[in-house]
Amino acid sequence: MPDRFSSNAPSLTGPATHAFDVTPSDTLDLADVTRAVYVGVGGALAVRMLSGQTITLSGVTGGSTLPLRIDRVLATGTTATGIVGLV
Repeated sequence: MPDRFSSNAPSLTGPATHAFDVTPSDTLDLADVTRAVYVGVGGALAVRMLSGQTITLSGVTGGSTLPLRIDRVLATGTTATGIVGLV
């Protein structure tokens, strides 16, 4: 199937072209820096932003897609599950 948009440069506001399951870890970075994160089952999401700042987002609703540039989802403080990184 041809990709009609293959000649367009990817941007942060464009749709994701890759996704990967996220396993929260206090020591390991994600395989890729995300452009967004999908949360399947709601709860708290502790992340390290691309800037290096860490923050916990509480009350994240299941089924949410958050436009976050992160390089780590921390195990400590994260209760949300079904997390998917979108690139």
